Amino acid sequence: MTSTAPMELAPTTSELLTVLSARHLRGKRRVFAGIGLPTLAVALARATTSPDLEQVYESGVCGAHPPRLPQTIGDAPLATGSEAILGMHALFGYVLQGGYIDVGFLGAAQIDRWGSLNSTVIGDYAAPAARLPGAGGASEVMANSDEVFVVLRRHDPRSFVDRLDFTTSPAPSVARRAEPRVRTRGRGVTTVITPLGVLTADADRELVLAATHPGVSVEQVLAATGWPLRVAGAVTATEPPTAAELDLLRTTIDPTRVYLR
Repeated sequence: MTSTAPMELAPTTSELLTVLSARHLRGKRRVFAGIGLPTLAVALARATTSPDLEQVYESGVCGAHPPRLPQTIGDAPLATGSEAILGMHALFGYVLQGGYIDVGFLGAAQIDRWGSLNSTVIGDYAAPAARLPGAGGASEVMANSDEVFVVLRRHDPRSFVDRLDFTTSPAPSVARRAEPRVRTRGRGVTTVITPLGVLTADADRELVLAATHPGVSVEQVLAATGWPLRVAGAVTATEPPTAAELDLLRTTIDPTRVYLR
């Protein structure tokens, strides 16, 4: 491939997270993904390893094929060429709760060792330091997707916390421990991709450090995590984005840098 992108530029954090997310989508069929990096990751996966990947949006659009990058989940181009547009009852009641989503992409302000997420408040709920957007459909995505990928632009003790300020989306294993009768279909968070590395869930559903990015040490990741992070027996190094992947992102998928920052 002849590249016209400025390949001399090192990958940005957004590009790194997008490329790694896209690679993890290999072999997946249907993804519940929102606006931003998840949309970029799906677009890159389709252009490389997963041409048949189907994207579902919270607005009810299924099998989206937008002619340009959407800027909101209700952006008109999402409807263009889509396979179906469903109402909320059908989307959540039949598609999500019916077990048809392989991967749900979620983000959050805080995550704990079990993969529970906080996207509601920072600080005390009654008098928070910051009030966040809230759950949206994240709790349903967490409970019913076969697995959940979390992509975070920041890896520090304020985001990776021992105790959430508020539990917006409890991990299925946590929800079942709290109430054995609760019905959860999915495995919860299996993969967390950050600017420092990749965390994956072990057999006990606890997140462990599985890989670091080139130039990042295990000690750096441990210091940036707010709980005693366990380390996999063999921590690998992630493969940097290739020139071809960066070229697709920079010149074809997001040339005006709607989401690439």
